[in-house]
Amino acid sequence: MSRRGWQTAGIVGGIVGAAGAAAGVGVAAQRRHIATQRRSLATEMSEHARIPPVPGEECSVTADDGIRIAAEEIEPPEGEKAALTVVLVHGFALDRRTWQEQRPFLAGLADPRVRVVLYDQRSHGRSERAPQESCTIEQLGKDLDAVIRALAPDGPLVLVSHSMGGMSVMALAEQHPDLFHQRVAGVALISTSAGDMSSSGLPGTFLSHRNPLTRGLGMLAAWQPGLVETGRRALGDVIWAVTKRFAYGDRGVDPRMVDLVDTMIDSNAVGALTDFVNTLGTHDRIAALPGLSGCEVLVLAGDADRIIPYRHSEVIADALPTARLVRLPGVGHMPMLEQADRVDDELADLLERSLERSRSGRFRLPRGRKAPAADETPAADGDPVVERPGGDGKRPRRPRRRRA
Repeated sequence: MSRRGWQTAGIVGGIVGAAGAAAGVGVAAQRRHIATQRRSLATEMSEHARIPPVPGEECSVTADDGIRIAAEEIEPPEGEKAALTVVLVHGFALDRRTWQEQRPFLAGLADPRVRVVLYDQRSHGRSERAPQESCTIEQLGKDLDAVIRALAPDGPLVLVSHSMGGMSVMALAEQHPDLFHQRVAGVALISTSAGDMSSSGLPGTFLSHRNPLTRGLGMLAAWQPGLVETGRRALGDVIWAVTKRFAYGDRGVDPRMVDLVDTMIDSNAVGALTDFVNTLGTHDRIAALPGLSGCEVLVLAGDADRIIPYRHSEVIADALPTARLVRLPGVGHMPMLEQADRVDDELADLLERSLERSRSGRFRLPRGRKAPAADETPAADGDPVVERPGGDGKRPRRPRRRRA
């Protein structure tokens, strides 16, 4: 057996051994404890239920490499025109349900009235499973570009991102700086990082490729995916408790919010998630941040985030002196679910500032370039393809048409 094979076997043995010990000794007691905790929290939190998500029109966008990206659009009420399009970009191991608490808020805004576009990152949610070699932050930036060209080809944009979604926005800024000078009026970077720069004094992220558990799980998922999925099902309640611990802060949290994150993670194959470990660990886009300086920027995170420590948000804000930095005490990695009202308030402020910027024409154009005309779609390397249920199949999507 090769050296790599022995290393994998050793890591696999440790993981399987630990799982077996847990299953044999403490899982039953842990499950009883968790079930009691869930019932208690449900009683305490029931009065805080929010209105259900607003339904949207589902569609799919074909990325530049042919991968199908599942997406959704929420249009303003009939006869009303949107002043902005808000694109919501979720994070690692999740899907567009991440934004379920923001959907009714955004759809209910009267000023500014907005369109909302959501999508599932490749290999996440309802999007197509992609080859491992394409599971990179660079490609996620290209996917975001395809979604914008297909579903929001004109008008000012606000990009609202979380975790790996924020990294996708940074990659887009690196690839298409003109877009941020010409159309992107605002950006929200929630619980994200510009790089896993432990050598620069920053705390490493939980998802770092330096983390032996993450690295070992990736090897195991590639070698024995069935074993990993079986283990995940067997330890479901324990994983629920781990999700609560790492997704949220130290305060009491509605168990339905834990269920939501647990369900999103569980709907993604472990192998599909570990395909992203290397790109998350090597992500470093500090140099791309100045490209956002012409936008209104919100940097928001909880200081009890165990996935991406708060210091990473401070680094982003340091590189963008005009950004609004918001620190949420005691909040974990999912502030949009843990403190939805506070996040909604901050997004409302960002949208107002972005609308003012777009109306005043304060987009900073590169020297020698002119802004596109109102009826002109920015040039692209071929139009992405949009599919809609009950539609006429694949077709290029040009500037958005009004629906009857």
